[in-house]
Amino acid sequence: MSLPRRQLLGIAAGSAAVAATAGVTAALTASGLRAQDQPTVLRFAWWGGAGRHEATLKALALFERRHGVRVKAEYMGFNGYLERLTTQIAGGSEPEVMQINWAWMAMFSKRGNGFADLNRFGRLLDLAQFDREDLAYGDVAGKLNALPVSFSARVMLWNQAAFDRAGLALPKTWDELFATGPAFRRILGEDAYPLDGELYDMMLLSQAWVQQRHGMAYVDPAQPRVAMTEAAALDWVRTYKRLVTDHVATPLPLRASLGGAEKPTEQQPDWVVGRWAGNYTWDSVIALRASTLDKQQKLVLGEFPTLPGALDSGMFGRPTVMYAVSRHAEKNGRAEMAAKLVNFLLTDPEAAALLGRTRGLPSARGPYEQLKAAGKLPPLEVAAHEQIKVQRESGRLKRPAPLFEHARLHKFMREVFETVAYNKTSDVDAARRLVTEGQALLQRIK
Repeated sequence: MSLPRRQLLGIAAGSAAVAATAGVTAALTASGLRAQDQPTVLRFAWWGGAGRHEATLKALALFERRHGVRVKAEYMGFNGYLERLTTQIAGGSEPEVMQINWAWMAMFSKRGNGFADLNRFGRLLDLAQFDREDLAYGDVAGKLNALPVSFSARVMLWNQAAFDRAGLALPKTWDELFATGPAFRRILGEDAYPLDGELYDMMLLSQAWVQQRHGMAYVDPAQPRVAMTEAAALDWVRTYKRLVTDHVATPLPLRASLGGAEKPTEQQPDWVVGRWAGNYTWDSVIALRASTLDKQQKLVLGEFPTLPGALDSGMFGRPTVMYAVSRHAEKNGRAEMAAKLVNFLLTDPEAAALLGRTRGLPSARGPYEQLKAAGKLPPLEVAAHEQIKVQRESGRLKRPAPLFEHARLHKFMREVFETVAYNKTSDVDAARRLVTEGQALLQRIK
């Protein structure tokens, strides 16, 4: 059976990297060199798609030539990556350098000892290229466990052409957003929706309303407890339901009937032709969302709806991905070279030219300005980046609780909102579960 081109590319490139490492080792052994004279071999693990794999392999080849080392590339798609890394870390066999999600530090390094403290290698890392707030995301108990590759937050994307067909202005407020649902149904038909999103997308959008109204997110960012009162949790549930019942957002059962509830927006035929006219999503996937729109559609950035007097925007943001170094790297003498690899991938100009936006817009100032000056950053992505930057600098984009994206809590929240989406529970019971059962779960996983 033939495999898709992307899968073949990944298999071929991964096999080549492993084969190259094995070939060098065999050649050195055959020539009689001692083991300690052989080049250092670093392992680097990441997930992604074919474009990220190809660019990263080219950057690694450049690093190898510069430093006389070998980097064993261990890469795959996202599915299964966390499970594999969890097994490796439990057995002390994880790679020297790892691409991780920010929330995973709460799983693997609760007290800052799960990864190497990068502060110890400050002379090898150009930390001056990062804002203090970016560095703070990698700090656990005073130890720098990871460095951010990029920062991503949720933004409103709209298909201007679809709104033009409906004769409607793009929504700027919550009231205007909720009014678009009935208008789309009346003007464009029952199968037209102003907003699409997976269940988690709509949970986050609803939470933004609650944060603006009540001043609290679901999980306290400073301690492992549910911060919402039952009244706030009830507003969370009801805001989610209103998005669906008012015909603003595509219902979960509808998405499930069209190839799966988690099928990405850009793969939905109704998105391609503009019947679904908006998306609440990460700014890092703007290119993906735009890639499948037909020529009659036009993707634009919308304003983030905010209640009057709100001190917190409710915009959800955190590092897109981060790089961490194994705590065992010092024992095998590879920690310094691992730190050099991290610094190279994050701040080196030649590496930046090769990696581009494959992991989002760079957090390091040098690579960001370099790509911007070279015209490699699409205007829509820059506009989203600037919108997020304004929220961060004003203090209105609050750092979320790492436990909010813990795999077990994430599964629990989804289960509760699925019962709401399929009308299998009352609003009050769902809110009560979110508070009482959520609190109990946080105490188990803290």
